[in-house]
Amino acid sequence: MKRMVLVFLVALLYSNVNGQTINPDTTGKVTVHRDPRLDILGNYEADINKNTVGLGTKAAKGYRLLIVSSNDRNYAMKVRTALLQRYPEEKVYMTYQAPFIKLKFGNFISREDADRYRKMITSSKIVTTNVYLVPELVEVKVDKTKEIEEN
Repeated sequence: MKRMVLVFLVALLYSNVNGQTINPDTTGKVTVHRDPRLDILGNYEADINKNTVGLGTKAAKGYRLLIVSSNDRNYAMKVRTALLQRYPEEKVYMTYQAPFIKLKFGNFISREDADRYRKMITSSKIVTTNVYLVPELVEVKVDKTKEIEEN
């Protein structure tokens, strides 16, 4: 009985292997029929992904201020709170890179703006350590009327 089942399985396998035959007059080319609107949609999505960080923002080369790099979370939260209270118009970015918590401040396009905020932060004694200028990709708010006019 076992031999009979084995012979049956081998015959079934062999028939599946030979199930496809190669047609010698084919060139090996594949023709794809698709809607041309898919290309337009794909280009539109690629432009959005390339230029957009979030809703109404774009990415640009700029600067942020590295305020805190410490392993003391309570200190970092205290400084973050003080920055948000004193400068509510700017964003504060908190990241964790083991074992340090890094606190970065602002989205500055020009180095002069970043230096001006660095002087204000050091003079207000929010932090006692050095404040470093770090080049990064920053968020730039896009004026929606300009964006509509460009399109």
